[in-house]
Amino acid sequence: MHLAQAGFLQNPVPLLRPLAHLQGDETRQVLHVGSDIPGRTLRRNIDETPVFAKLQEQGRVQKTPVLQVVKGHWRELILTALLRSGQQTPFYIFTTYILAYATQQLGLDRTLVLGFVMVQAIISTIDIPYFGHLSDKIGRPKITAIGCMLMIVWPFIYFGMVDTKNLWLVFIAIALGLPSQDLQYGPQAAYIAERFPGTLRYSGASLGYQLASLTAGGPAPLIALYLFNKFGTSMAVAAYVSVTAMISLVCVYLLKDPDPTLDHK
Repeated sequence: MHLAQAGFLQNPVPLLRPLAHLQGDETRQVLHVGSDIPGRTLRRNIDETPVFAKLQEQGRVQKTPVLQVVKGHWRELILTALLRSGQQTPFYIFTTYILAYATQQLGLDRTLVLGFVMVQAIISTIDIPYFGHLSDKIGRPKITAIGCMLMIVWPFIYFGMVDTKNLWLVFIAIALGLPSQDLQYGPQAAYIAERFPGTLRYSGASLGYQLASLTAGGPAPLIALYLFNKFGTSMAVAAYVSVTAMISLVCVYLLKDPDPTLDHK
């Protein structure tokens, strides 16, 4: 064990090199099947929420929920979409853009960086449910706001560490890249859903959630690439991520606390 640890400390590349095979199509297909089966099982065995089940019993399910959301709840729709800016933008920067940046601009080994990103994913898998649980205790706006404030500062620290090319600093930066994102993402599903009435909750939450892919997540790597090419520094990318977190923080302020009667509307 001590020899293995010493070897990793001196040169972690060989131990992480097998992870490169995870890019293969066959592996992706196996992983897809492995995740699809339990997903389908869960969907078949989980009941509707008590709120929606009661609305079904009362015959109050909307026939045109999307239209009703757009017409009557456009403010919440826009704010919930923008709320995700400070979460979805850094997610794609820290998981996708970093692969190109670290390998092409900094000359780091691709297998090594992929291994670091996998460690990041493992950490994120653990802390997202925890932050969601924590939001039940101290409130979703508070947890989300903490994540936004950390994300305003973190990108500058993140790229500052990555740009050193020191493997351990790069590892720490990438591995700890997502907790400030996870603080926002953990409570997000409930936070967004609670902003819409029970009869429109699924459509409202879905629209708000997916619109962010157009405004934040989708273009994030392209914008980051443009900013780096234009200004020649990763700090421009860090500033971009920081601004998106500021936008999310403003949305937290503008989104009112949910009305308890929304469940019955």
